[in-house]
Amino acid sequence: MSASPENTAPGVKNDFIRQIIRADLAEGKHRAIRTRFPPEPNGYLHIGHAKAICLDFGIAQEFGGTCNLRLDDTNPAKEDPEYVRAIQDDVQWLGFTWNALRHASDYFEVFHLAAEQLIRQGDAYVDDLSADEVREYRGTLTEAGRPSPFRDRSIDENLDLFRRMRAGEFADGARTLRAKIDMASGNINLRDPALYRIKHVEHQNTGDAWPIYPMYDFAHSLSDAIEGITHSLCTLEFEDHRPLYDWCVDRVDLVNHPELLQPLVDKGFPREAAKPRQIEFSRLNFNYLVMSKRKLMALVTEGLVDGWDDPRMPTLQGIRRRGYTPGALKLMVDRVGISKQNSLLDISILEGALRDDLDAAAQRRMGVIDPLKLVITNLPDAHEESLTFSNHPKDESAGERQVPFSNVLWIEREDFEEIPPKGFKRLTVGGDVRLRGAGIVRCDDVIKDAVGRVVEVRCTLDPESRPGMEGANRKVKGTIHWVSAKDAVEAEIRLYDRLFTVPDPDVDEGGKTYRDYLNPGSRRVVTGYVERSAAQAAPETGLQFERIGYFVADRYDHTPAHPVFNRSVTLRDTWSGKP
Repeated sequence: MSASPENTAPGVKNDFIRQIIRADLAEGKHRAIRTRFPPEPNGYLHIGHAKAICLDFGIAQEFGGTCNLRLDDTNPAKEDPEYVRAIQDDVQWLGFTWNALRHASDYFEVFHLAAEQLIRQGDAYVDDLSADEVREYRGTLTEAGRPSPFRDRSIDENLDLFRRMRAGEFADGARTLRAKIDMASGNINLRDPALYRIKHVEHQNTGDAWPIYPMYDFAHSLSDAIEGITHSLCTLEFEDHRPLYDWCVDRVDLVNHPELLQPLVDKGFPREAAKPRQIEFSRLNFNYLVMSKRKLMALVTEGLVDGWDDPRMPTLQGIRRRGYTPGALKLMVDRVGISKQNSLLDISILEGALRDDLDAAAQRRMGVIDPLKLVITNLPDAHEESLTFSNHPKDESAGERQVPFSNVLWIEREDFEEIPPKGFKRLTVGGDVRLRGAGIVRCDDVIKDAVGRVVEVRCTLDPESRPGMEGANRKVKGTIHWVSAKDAVEAEIRLYDRLFTVPDPDVDEGGKTYRDYLNPGSRRVVTGYVERSAAQAAPETGLQFERIGYFVADRYDHTPAHPVFNRSVTLRDTWSGKP
């Protein structure tokens, strides 16, 4: 059965990109779909990249194709193996496997041969203008540019100069190789853009073999063509670059000039050149975040956060440590959808996806993050028993666990009020409350410290309200959670919140910048107590601490002897309605 441009079957994604691909397959343009995810290794991937990863790899999976991971390493001064490792880790964490791991630097010899071909065709020339002069000659959006005085050099002179650039004869910035297109074009990207620049910088893969490096538009388009990419998916800021992308692909024409690929064939690379089609989609932008690599770098280097993997950072390493899951990110991408319209999305979409994913997957435990001692006076000090709790109220397959219960418990301080406000439904002096799964207690008295702060509440347990007893279903207004003080494990609890206090910290007004909008309460560390079974959870295990929120055992610092939990997200949106 041939592919159809549209598929309206339930559960089938039908955004405009998938419609294009279905139409291309139906028309026989491609035998197989090939995509790529091509990050530059000059920083850590962030939430915005998750959309691109899910789209590039997801499209390939849906249509039985392949997706390469290609590192666009054409700017060695800003690139680092640390970023390369993190990129690979992020893609694999999201659950995707690349067909081939490629680097733009794998193709440097092909780019060089292609550049010489453009010179021989009269489509490129070596220019001596400085960067400032190039900008001056380029013109404006309303004024045409002026041709460089070096634009009409002969082919032989251009070849000679380019080969001397390649030999390292000239200083950085002394010359560039530029495409000869149209200095009067309404699209400034077509006003003789640079194809190569001189940079005497050592490269992480090629060492000091190359004193010249290709520009992004040239390298990216030819890399797609070399790899036989059928659909080159990118964000909307590249829409104005598409004519240049197509110009490079068409003028070099690797399909009809297979000799240019010989250096790769000699190294064992498959010969798979094709003409790719670039398609643009909207970026993923959330409020209360900054996504600029420059600003993220500043947050790290200025010590405003605790590193690239700080759980408040929007990097994939950061949100992973925060407790975000691949399933939550994929759910978020599905909910946001694919469109051609850039917009600033509410971060509640991201947080809501995490809540929904963890609600279904995270086992339940009890933990207390602001402990207050509760003593049950009508149980002996030696009292110990185990109560049976379900690990997940909606999933019987998650099983059950035994939770120790004794006469001394930790409860949340906010669950007790000596003088309760109107509508308070938890524990107060003379009042009853249900201890989750254990029975009903009445507060008889409190003990205070020297400054009058309550440090202990003393209660009696109604023996007829114990599980299985006749009074177990007696109605009381509130139910609270607890942990046994004798068996609980002390834990470091890191309470993370939004990093910025305003929805759009990127907007600089009144002399303020994003630094001025940092949320001083975005990270708070407290000492609490958790069930022993929670302490024994493996790092990166997500749990719901009942009535408190979703937490994750820290990826690096958590051990059973010293549990460390990061709050991933509260049970409910606590920011809605804030001014």
